[in-house]
Amino acid sequence: MILLPQLRQRHRQFVYRGFNWNADGDDLEVSFDFQLIPDIVFRPQIVIKGAGSRAHKLPKNVLDNLVFHLGLIEMLSYWKAACPEEITIKAGKLTPDQVKWWLNLLKKGLGEFFFQNKIDFRANDFVKIVSAGDKQFRSFTLKFSAERSLVMVGGGKDSVVAIEVLKQLGQSPAAMLVNPTQAAKEVVKVAGLKDKITILRQIDPKLLELNDFGYLNGHTPFSANLGFLSLLVGAIFGFNQLIVANERSAEEANVNFLGQPINHQYSKTWEFEQQFRAYVKEYLSASLNYFSLVRPLWEMQISKIFSKMPQYFSVFKSCNRGQKENVWCGDCPKCLSVYVLLNPFLKDKTVEIFGQNLLERQDLLPLLKQLKGEGEFRPFECVGTKEEIIASLDLVGKGQSHKILSSWGEDKFLTDPQKKLLKRLAYA
Repeated sequence: MILLPQLRQRHRQFVYRGFNWNADGDDLEVSFDFQLIPDIVFRPQIVIKGAGSRAHKLPKNVLDNLVFHLGLIEMLSYWKAACPEEITIKAGKLTPDQVKWWLNLLKKGLGEFFFQNKIDFRANDFVKIVSAGDKQFRSFTLKFSAERSLVMVGGGKDSVVAIEVLKQLGQSPAAMLVNPTQAAKEVVKVAGLKDKITILRQIDPKLLELNDFGYLNGHTPFSANLGFLSLLVGAIFGFNQLIVANERSAEEANVNFLGQPINHQYSKTWEFEQQFRAYVKEYLSASLNYFSLVRPLWEMQISKIFSKMPQYFSVFKSCNRGQKENVWCGDCPKCLSVYVLLNPFLKDKTVEIFGQNLLERQDLLPLLKQLKGEGEFRPFECVGTKEEIIASLDLVGKGQSHKILSSWGEDKFLTDPQKKLLKRLAYA
C-alpha cells in the first residue's frame, strides 16, 4: 500500500467532470466522467434495464438532476483511492448547504474506510468540495396516478419481511435489484412479485487496478448509493414510495476512532434517513418518498417475524462472502449473527438452513465474542447489536423470553409513511 501523504502529494484534486445518459434503446445507460488529477480518468457505468422508452417521458432537466446526483454518490468510491484534498464539481452547481451535506456524508459514510486505513479525517482542511459548475439543478414535481411501492431487494430476510408486510396491506410492490444475486432473484420469485427492475452497476476496472498497485481501498456508504438509485428508478417507472429495510439495529457503532463513532451501517441509520429525506425534498423532489419500513424493529424482531415465513428458508441469503456461489459460508460475522438471531425461533431448522450448527464450532468462539462486544471493535458487517446477540444466546440456553422481542422502540424512529403502513401490522 502506498502511504497516504504520497498519494495526496501526487493527486491534489479530484474532479467530477460530467455525466451522460442515453435512452435510445430498451435500456437507460448512464456513465460518469471523473478525473484524479493529473492523469487518471474513471468512467463507471450504470444500466437500468427496460428504462429506455420510459426515460424519454421525463423532462430533460429532471433526468439530468437525478443522474447528476447519482454521480455525486458514485464519486466517493473513486475519490477514496487517493483522498485528494480538493473535490471539484464541474458537472453541476452546488449551494453551500449542499456542499456541507456532502462533506458530512463523506466523513461519516467513509468512517470505516478511515478507520481501516488509519486516516485522521477530523481537520477542517482534510478535504474541501469546490462547486465549479455552471448549471444549478432545481427541484421538480412529479405526478403519480396512484401510490406505488418499490422495494430494494438484496436477498436477505429484512427485505423479505418488508415485502410480506406490504403484501399483507394489500399492496403489490415492485422489486429493485442491483447486480442481483441468485438469492435476490429467488426471493422475488417466491414472493410472487410481478414487477422487478434490474440495475447493472459496473465499477471502472481502472479502480481495481489502482487498488492492486497500492492505492487505497475500503468501505463506502452503499446504502446511500441505493437511495439515489431508487430516486432515478422511481421517477422513471412511476414509483413514489421508495422502500428500504433498514432496521433499528443499524444504529449501533462498531468502534470509536479518534473520538468519533464509526458505523459500518451509517447510511442505514435513522440519522442518514432523516437527512436524506430532507435533502431530496429540497434539491430533488418532494414527490419521491424514501423511507425504511422496518425502522422501528430490532434485527431480533425481524428474525422472529421471518421465522414464520418458511417458504423463504431455502432461498434467502445474507452472506457477502458466499453470494456468488449462493451459499452461507458459515465462517463470517454475517453468517454467525443471522444464525444466532434465528436460532431461538427456528431451533433445529436453523441447522438445516446453514448446513451445520455454528454454535458448536469452537473456532467461531472469538468471532462470537466480538459480536457480543467483547473485542476491541465489533465486526464491520450488518449484524445484530451486542445486546441482541446476548439475548438470543440467552433464549437458546434458557428458553426464556426477552423484552427486546416485543419492544417496538421509540416513536422518534417513525416517520409518517411508516406510521401509515405499520399501524395495521399485527406482528407487534
